[in-house]
Amino acid sequence: MATDSFLDQQIVLDHGTGARLSRELVEFMVGVLGDVYIGEMEDSAMLPVPAGNIAMTTDSFVVDPPFFGNGDIGKIAVCGTVNDLAVVGAEPLYLTLAMILETGLPIRRLHQALVSLRDTAKEAGVKIVAGDTKVVGPGEADGIFLNTTGIGVFHRAPKRMTDVRAGDRIVLSGPIGNHTVHLLSVREGLGFEKNVLSDCAPLNGMIDALEEAVPADAVRSMRDVTRGGLSAVLHEYAAALGRTLRIEDAALPVDFETRMAADMLGINPLNCANEGCLALFVDPDSVDSVLKTLRAHPYGERAVVIGEVTDRAVKAVELVGEDGKVSEIEELQGAELPRLC
Repeated sequence: MATDSFLDQQIVLDHGTGARLSRELVEFMVGVLGDVYIGEMEDSAMLPVPAGNIAMTTDSFVVDPPFFGNGDIGKIAVCGTVNDLAVVGAEPLYLTLAMILETGLPIRRLHQALVSLRDTAKEAGVKIVAGDTKVVGPGEADGIFLNTTGIGVFHRAPKRMTDVRAGDRIVLSGPIGNHTVHLLSVREGLGFEKNVLSDCAPLNGMIDALEEAVPADAVRSMRDVTRGGLSAVLHEYAAALGRTLRIEDAALPVDFETRMAADMLGINPLNCANEGCLALFVDPDSVDSVLKTLRAHPYGERAVVIGEVTDRAVKAVELVGEDGKVSEIEELQGAELPRLC
């Protein structure tokens, strides 16, 4: 276990030279990660993978701010990668971890990120099998950047966007907008972060429970609602299917304080990034069983149907207002929001 004197130090350039300080830093990281890390310090990890197809994904995390009220970049890195594997129907097994650390980063902050990463990996049931650390000069990174690559294995047929059919219902596993509002509030000192928490969570356990409880084709496809928000997910599916997707404004799960903060900030919850929310495209005959299973899990207690895939052969996303009027949700050309992750 690291001593207080070590934790009170900061990252310096020599931590990235490959010499003694590098070794001590790596030993510190391995000690914090504990049995979540199963690497052997070889140049490559040698892993047993069950026979069959594998899934692989990679992601980089440049979260701003990297440490926030109920989470940090370490938790997001595991959740983001695990969720990307799980939504296509794979069982997440292994992660790699690459870290870019800025000179001057307090080692206590690094320790915090590693503890979150370790605890989230344990919850998700994944192991870290390889890693890399680089140190850059002041101003060359926002304290800490992470990259993870995930490997999973398929025990069932993959979930693809093109499996979605006209008439399928669109289900959200929980509220939208909380993660973005929480981070922006922390960044700007607005005070909303005390009541609006990030939804960051590993969702593979909830997805496993769902797959065990409903028929194999009940959930046609899934997507975690991250960067670009629900709007980006719906436009992606509309483009892939060549159909119009229609959602109900009154059905959208947006917490009161989140909506109030979004209005004050001039942002639309539909465009907000989330880190613990699924969009599911569900066979209409299975909607009740899907909702029942989702709501039985802590991360899906507020699951709700928000719309459907229409048979209109036009690539579009429509919003039905509370007054019954239908308007088109335009796809953003760029970013409505400043960078969060």
